[in-house]
Amino acid sequence: MSSNSITSTAREHVFPLFVKYVSANVLGMIGYSCYILADTFFVARGIGSDAIAALNLVLPAFSLLNGTGLMIGMGAAARYSLSSGRADSEIHRTIFTQALQLAFVAMLFFFSIGLFFARPLCVLLGADGTTLPHAIPYIRILLMFSPLFLCNNLLNCFVRNDGEPRLSMTAMLVGSLTNIVLDYIFIYPMQLGMTGAALATATAPLVGMSILSMHFWKKKNQFHLVKTRIHLKTAIDICRLGVSSLVAELSSGIVILVFNMLTLKFSGTTGLAAYSILANIALVLVAIFTGIGQGIQPIVSSHPGKNGAPVRNQVRRYALSTALLMAFIAYLVVFVFAVPIADLFNKDKDPLLTSMAAEGMRIYFVSLFFSGINMVSATYLSASDQPVPGFIISILRGLVLILPIAFLLAALFGMTGIWLCLPVTEAIVCVVTFFFLRKF
Repeated sequence: MSSNSITSTAREHVFPLFVKYVSANVLGMIGYSCYILADTFFVARGIGSDAIAALNLVLPAFSLLNGTGLMIGMGAAARYSLSSGRADSEIHRTIFTQALQLAFVAMLFFFSIGLFFARPLCVLLGADGTTLPHAIPYIRILLMFSPLFLCNNLLNCFVRNDGEPRLSMTAMLVGSLTNIVLDYIFIYPMQLGMTGAALATATAPLVGMSILSMHFWKKKNQFHLVKTRIHLKTAIDICRLGVSSLVAELSSGIVILVFNMLTLKFSGTTGLAAYSILANIALVLVAIFTGIGQGIQPIVSSHPGKNGAPVRNQVRRYALSTALLMAFIAYLVVFVFAVPIADLFNKDKDPLLTSMAAEGMRIYFVSLFFSGINMVSATYLSASDQPVPGFIISILRGLVLILPIAFLLAALFGMTGIWLCLPVTEAIVCVVTFFFLRKF
């Protein structure tokens, strides 16, 4: 089903189309986020607390890598759908190739950092003598395998926009399952430690791309590689439309970086280990909202202008309602099962670690009710060709507000203030979000 058929179908059957795209993308993103969660579980159980602390320290670098892939993929796919009414136009014909060229530039950057600057990067992120031996091999391998992550993100976005959300979902889920299986094999029987965990994570996108390549063998495939050179104007346009996705991912990395420093200051390595459990669980829960946003993007982008406003508004209502429902279910599960969830990642059965992590979950994840609205709305606005308000929402929650609020609440309330930081920030941003939704 091409983006043109998305348009014609959505006018008559918005809700079935919404369910088709959103369900596939939510499941796919949950599977994709399990890359790191699987690492956390096996690293925690198979290597120990120093390794899990190291894993958490390098997560911001992975967020930047993943966010860059999403920015290029989501931005280019949005422009692809927005131009679908003129399928013979130059931009519609060449956007995939130009996005791939832009991704290649990003690949060179990340690959070079991983090859030459892995140790300085780990030190910059806060690794010390106990965590450096675990952090360096992990981040070096991830960054040197950046071509796989970036190409996988790009293909996922285009295949989804080209009418194949289920194929995109399948690729992400099978890739995640591969990661989990390889994590077990590399960490336990083969005893490869953090190197094994990184190799398992880096191999999964290759599996995903193998599945996505099936789309190219179908006659209904609408995007192809063509002979063209990258245009600066197009590259800027891709980044402009996708920047909210980058900022959303970066916000997770920035929050992790700041919280790493604060938890070390107030509670030492036990606090850092407790926060690392929350941070990795948050990757999966936030992936739900990312999936909703990615699911509505092809539908919203295929209905530009005043004529498409009724469909866009209807999709927005469905998306926000779904985000709130998923937030309620997720928070209920976390609240009730906080202690057993914390115990899963507590190899040494440290009661202080379990207590601290369980208490943190019940406060920290109140943020889900607000972050769901903020994340879905930012993607919706960008998909509607309104990237500026989408960017403002993302930058407020990811940088402008989160940093001063984190330091203020930590100074006033210690670890409780750290857990409160994200709910307070997301609630304030939610007010701004509703202002933009009313305006646009």
